[in-house]
Amino acid sequence: MSQPSARRSDPAAPAAPVAPLSQYVLKLTSRCDLACDHCYVYEHPDQSWRRQPRVMAPATVETAARRIAEHAAVHRLDVVRVVLHGGEPLLAGAARLDRTAATLRRAIDPVTRLDLRMQSNGVLLTPAICDVLVAHDVKVGISLDGDRAANDRHRRHVDGGSSHEQVQRALALLRRPAYRGVYAGILCTVDLANDPIRVYEALLAEQPPRVDFLLPHANWDRPPARPHGADTPYADWLLAIHRRWLADGCPVPIRLLESLLATAAGGASGTEAVGLGPADLVVVETDGSFEQVDSLKSAYHGAAATGLDVFRHGVDDAAAHPGIAVRQSGLTGLCDTCRACPVVRRCGGGLYPHRYRSGSGFDNPSVYCADLAALVRATAPAPAAEAPSPPPDALSPAVLDDLGAGGGSGESVRHLASVHLGVARALVVALSPAAADDPLAAAGWDLLVDLDVAAPDAVRTVLGHPFVRRWAHRHLAGTPDLSHLACVAAAAAVHAGADAELVVPVRDGLVHLPALGAIALDADAGTAELSVSGGEVEARAGGRRLRVRPAAPEHPDGWRPVRRAPTGDRDVLLEDVDPYRDCFDLPVAARLAPRAAGRWADQVGRAVRRVDAEAGDYAPGVRTLLRAVVPLRPDPSGRSRSAAARSAFGAVAVTPATDDATLAVLLVHEVQHLKLDAVLDVCDLLDPADPRRLRVPWRDDPRPVEGVLHGVYAHLAVADVWRRRTDPVAAAAFRRYRDWTAGAIDALLDLGALTLAGERFVRRMGATVDGWSTG
Repeated sequence: MSQPSARRSDPAAPAAPVAPLSQYVLKLTSRCDLACDHCYVYEHPDQSWRRQPRVMAPATVETAARRIAEHAAVHRLDVVRVVLHGGEPLLAGAARLDRTAATLRRAIDPVTRLDLRMQSNGVLLTPAICDVLVAHDVKVGISLDGDRAANDRHRRHVDGGSSHEQVQRALALLRRPAYRGVYAGILCTVDLANDPIRVYEALLAEQPPRVDFLLPHANWDRPPARPHGADTPYADWLLAIHRRWLADGCPVPIRLLESLLATAAGGASGTEAVGLGPADLVVVETDGSFEQVDSLKSAYHGAAATGLDVFRHGVDDAAAHPGIAVRQSGLTGLCDTCRACPVVRRCGGGLYPHRYRSGSGFDNPSVYCADLAALVRATAPAPAAEAPSPPPDALSPAVLDDLGAGGGSGESVRHLASVHLGVARALVVALSPAAADDPLAAAGWDLLVDLDVAAPDAVRTVLGHPFVRRWAHRHLAGTPDLSHLACVAAAAAVHAGADAELVVPVRDGLVHLPALGAIALDADAGTAELSVSGGEVEARAGGRRLRVRPAAPEHPDGWRPVRRAPTGDRDVLLEDVDPYRDCFDLPVAARLAPRAAGRWADQVGRAVRRVDAEAGDYAPGVRTLLRAVVPLRPDPSGRSRSAAARSAFGAVAVTPATDDATLAVLLVHEVQHLKLDAVLDVCDLLDPADPRRLRVPWRDDPRPVEGVLHGVYAHLAVADVWRRRTDPVAAAAFRRYRDWTAGAIDALLDLGALTLAGERFVRRMGATVDGWSTG
């Protein structure tokens, strides 16, 4: 059967230039070990799988790899994604997977960055296969539809037996520290018979880095099941999860929901299911045939065929195929109904296969049109959770390499800032269930949830404050202070300019508003009533009433604002009032007098600018991640001291520095610790259970592996700063720190306690040290 027209076109129009393809699906196998009754490969009209070889031959893999590399080189692609698929790719076995991945990397890595992935049902996953995936950096996504009852509704063996226990075993394997780095996420197919919240909770229990929900493949000839009288049941099902996801603080990225939120803000979609972004993908079947997106098999027999193959045709030929080209044409590739729709730029006409109807081909709206419109209307016009907790593979090898070299680009350190925000969100969400039992906290949580939808920037600002994370961490670690959640919400309301009425705790006569300051009230009061409106706060306790506007330059008696150190692009907070700042194993200073605060602010500003001038590789980290400087008490010995704490990410504590040059070194040193803390939040660089310790020249006591790694990363930066200075003292300091760093790098690599990602990271540090001139 011939391919129906995707869009009517002008036969006299000149041929458009070929748009390059950057995504490839390699059908490594054509058979599966499950018999899922909703599978588009085996259970829909196209039955071409029956004539395909069971596995892709090595010669086919080599030819496909060469074609991909040639195309990437000609079009100068920055990255190429290849997904090993099936059937079930694990049927190929560990040895064939190893050869296939090696072939692809050997051909493509020299030309462009290869993002190698696999989609699997997980049934046959073993440690041996996981070792192969780790060795070749192959990220694997697992298909799971929820708890046992939900998953077994469709994903069963041929004999009807359950696959759920085997899939859970595979997911447990991927959660091991050794394999966590290749765990890409979970793909779940929507079924209205399953309870959406139970499905959501079952998926979260598997700790996935990412979740993607897939609408069941259907079209106008084979419409999806719909309960009688339900206009938008699929939207209703997904929106139930959306509401819970937002209330939970977006603990895991959900690709479909994030894409709807991103398109609402004018951004790009991350999925072909919505948005107008180009779908630059081609499939290579086990016999080497080029095919269009394989979900087209749900339309009719032969729908995905192109008549092309890797042996006789290049990728340019496949990219020029009308069925592939139309999916890269954006708005012009849609039917007249869709192009006239006011929400088309957000829904994008839906998934291409879902538009099929006999007689008009794909020149129709999606069979899920009403559901997509409801999803678009219901999702907020601004991304309420733009920075959810990032997945363990959130740092790509390129970003990890960039950071491992010592400094890190602005883009890389912004990744780390989003990691911190995700962790802070997750911590606050984790304590939210207990809020129901605390009236102050319960009201604060409700306000924070509302503001996260109405004013997400304000919530991000407050949750990003170092000592909000520290407070949540301490509470969860067993030092309870749940009512402080009301203060966090009040601060967010001030930033948002929103109206709110709250009762908040009074600590030692002060009401603390994170990142803003503290209001002095009756010292005997346990709580205070707070009214927030238009950025102004009125606090009432006992017989005292005080009204303040935190953003105003004048400060009434009783208002203790957080001072700020201007650095050019933004201010660094000079935090000497937050009750949770005492977390550095060094004594913090009391509230500074105004003149002393002015000196501190001036010196911090000069030190940050000095980092710009003489340590530019480290400036993005300092400027992006340094949120607050905490003054410490002077050290009795007169030494300059500094500290950072993982639980107070973004804050650096320092003793009064003799000059801005000294302070610049201290800031670079401590921000390195912050950077590595954020990396370790999402990347397993070492085995945390390894009890061994190493002796290092900068400490008297043997250090654990993580402590040595931290010391090396910080001293690498300090050595680099001294290397750029020209005086004799600097030269001697450079040699000392360089030698410390080089020796500890060798010791770490020899110990065998690092993961593959950890070895890669440490070797990048070693390459930086090796590249320095010894003078």
